[in-house]
Amino acid sequence: MERPLGSCLGGCLAVLILLPSLSLAQYDGWPNQLQYPEYFQQPAPEYHRPQVPSDVVKIQLRLAGQKRKHNEGRVEVYYNGQWGTVCDDDFSIHAAHVVCRELGYVEARSWAASSSYGKGEGPIWLDNVYCTGSEATLAACSSNGWGVTDCKHTEDVGVVCSEKRIPGFKFDNSLINQIENLNIQVEDVRIRPVLSALRHRTPVTEGYVEVKVGKAWKQICDKHWTAKNSHVVCGMFGFPGEKTYNTKAYKMLSTRRKKRYWPYSMNCTGTEAHISSCNLGPQVSQDPVKNATCENGQPVVVSCVPGQVFSSDGPSRFRKAYKPEQPLVRLRGGAQVGEGRVEVLKNGEWGTVCDDNWDLVSASVVCRELGFGTAKEAITGSQLGQGIGPIHLNEVQCTGTEKSIIECKLNTESQGCNHEEDAGVRCNIPTMGFQKKVRLNGGRNPYEGRVEVLTERNGSLVWGTVCGQNWGIVEAMVVCRQLGLGFASNAFQETWYWHGNDGNKVVMSGVKCSGTELSLAHCHHDEDVFCPQGAVQFGAGVACSETAPDLVLNAEMVQQTTYLEERPMSMLLCAREENCLAASAALVQSDEELARHYRRLLRFSSQIHNNGQSDFRPKNGRHAWIWHDCHRHYHSMEVFTHYDLLNLNGTKVAEGHKASFCLEDTECEGDIQKSYECANFGEQGITMGCWDMYRHDIDCQWIDITDVPPGEYLFQVVINPNYEVPESDFSNNIMKCRCRYDGHRIWMYNCHIGGSLSEETEQKFEQFSGLLNNQLSTQ
Repeated sequence: MERPLGSCLGGCLAVLILLPSLSLAQYDGWPNQLQYPEYFQQPAPEYHRPQVPSDVVKIQLRLAGQKRKHNEGRVEVYYNGQWGTVCDDDFSIHAAHVVCRELGYVEARSWAASSSYGKGEGPIWLDNVYCTGSEATLAACSSNGWGVTDCKHTEDVGVVCSEKRIPGFKFDNSLINQIENLNIQVEDVRIRPVLSALRHRTPVTEGYVEVKVGKAWKQICDKHWTAKNSHVVCGMFGFPGEKTYNTKAYKMLSTRRKKRYWPYSMNCTGTEAHISSCNLGPQVSQDPVKNATCENGQPVVVSCVPGQVFSSDGPSRFRKAYKPEQPLVRLRGGAQVGEGRVEVLKNGEWGTVCDDNWDLVSASVVCRELGFGTAKEAITGSQLGQGIGPIHLNEVQCTGTEKSIIECKLNTESQGCNHEEDAGVRCNIPTMGFQKKVRLNGGRNPYEGRVEVLTERNGSLVWGTVCGQNWGIVEAMVVCRQLGLGFASNAFQETWYWHGNDGNKVVMSGVKCSGTELSLAHCHHDEDVFCPQGAVQFGAGVACSETAPDLVLNAEMVQQTTYLEERPMSMLLCAREENCLAASAALVQSDEELARHYRRLLRFSSQIHNNGQSDFRPKNGRHAWIWHDCHRHYHSMEVFTHYDLLNLNGTKVAEGHKASFCLEDTECEGDIQKSYECANFGEQGITMGCWDMYRHDIDCQWIDITDVPPGEYLFQVVINPNYEVPESDFSNNIMKCRCRYDGHRIWMYNCHIGGSLSEETEQKFEQFSGLLNNQLSTQ
């Protein structure tokens, strides 16, 4: 069930290693924070840590409990030889800033009361804490005094710190010999390739593990290093596993170069999602001048194994050799690769996971299972859109050693859960460098602009534009994903009105994407650039957004409301004008024929839900809507849905379509307010969390089956078929049913949303490989 931030697992994490968001050269952004492209970013000012007054006691802080991001947790204080907590009474964002800065983060994002990260143990050291926000340490803030409190651990306070680390941050190591399991605090970490054969490979999979302390990068001595440490480091950089490497090459290298060692080691269990949850290992030996040495050792090297999507051989390497088994877990509704709502396959049907107890450890099991690294964020509250169908799993509690989420301790009962509590993940993925090969220019903000790509011309790299001919939402989605800017909210075929042309030439044309590509360069495009509409004036452009709508049809409603109607042609003149009847209806012309001719209509109701994270709006504004005089209404989208009847070999035998003459909020979930109403030429759309109802008795809400013979058929409805409006998930826009027609009656059964069943079940349902053509068969 939904909670503010979660409750503690049985054993809360005992220590925190604090790290910055990894360098852009190695790591793509941190969770829940869309990154502006590099050309919009400003360098961070150098941070000078305030001096701690000499009369203030020295303490250490850590973030513990059930985390959903590495930079959040229950605030714990080490004082007088013991770890304890802080009460939430009078705690404020100013106190949270002090905590986060003392831990090396730039600032606090928020704070959480009432043991949101679970109840701590030991003494409650501080109560009624008051900070101005400028203090160098939490110990300098006023309070009731150490250990003076009337609080219980149900009032333990937690904080959420920013992703960014303080440049040049150094932690106070004066208590290092007094505290067991001391926090490790370093500014940054990286994998640096040192062998010449690996230096220019993408992604970086092998090299020295180095930490940044102050302004210096230092190697780690391998004397206390374990494979479990490597497992955690590889996971942080987006790799699901690690492998052995050529130790001889690195031994030869280490004898030739001078090393600068970090004076500590790491101690991970291998189940951590981030090394900020690992313990500080033993100190390494010191030489007479207090420099760290690595006697009889060498720098730590890791060699990581990329998932199939990111391997140099690509996902098609074994395509001809075998057909891989369908995975039991998938992600849906995410803007980026490696993020989405978690869905699991059970009994041939895909379903969601309830977010009760959902944390980084469980999310990391999912990420590694899918070929990514560990989780950057465990997402709750259906932040990536609501799923459909059953909720298969609840109260998932993984230890981190499992190969699949289905091996974790869990509850298969979902009483009390609903799709508003669907769990999701954002996984660490390798940095491929794609973000540096595309940019937006001329827009009003960093989320929009003319698309410019970096290509090689005559031996040098140049920036150029993309021809806007046939440019659409699917192509724009790939660009926004490549830049890390979320979903596309618009695709522009003309960008002459944006400044900053700079005479750039068109360097890419004929772009056609499937929508799953990681880079625009992976889409099909012309070998020889050809842009007949003109150069820069008709360059392709995009507008990106962090959220998108997601339309899903209620399949059960279609199945329950289907029936046949015999309707006289004299009552279908407007419908014929809008091409809602079969072609044979056009042959009926005379008044006498109209009076005695009937059409057989397969009618049904359609209830279309917006399960996404933003409102669904028509592509065109009201000024561009088309007036239809016969029906006396405007069409905000000429083609909103397709209705198709297919025979069992996949050929279309009858079709219908529905224009969106009225997109409005018929009903909404819970306390969500309706925003769109068609009356009086009102604004059209579907609010997220609401649905639009097209009743069976509305014109064109049918398929004309007058000329269809009796038989077994497949009935299919496709919403937003031309991808005119962006959505977070187009795969669930199709609904399919089996259909039996005996010439007088019709039966609709097994209705379901496309992609909601396993591949095996879907194949049995369809009994054919796919739609063979999109043309009506000749009768």
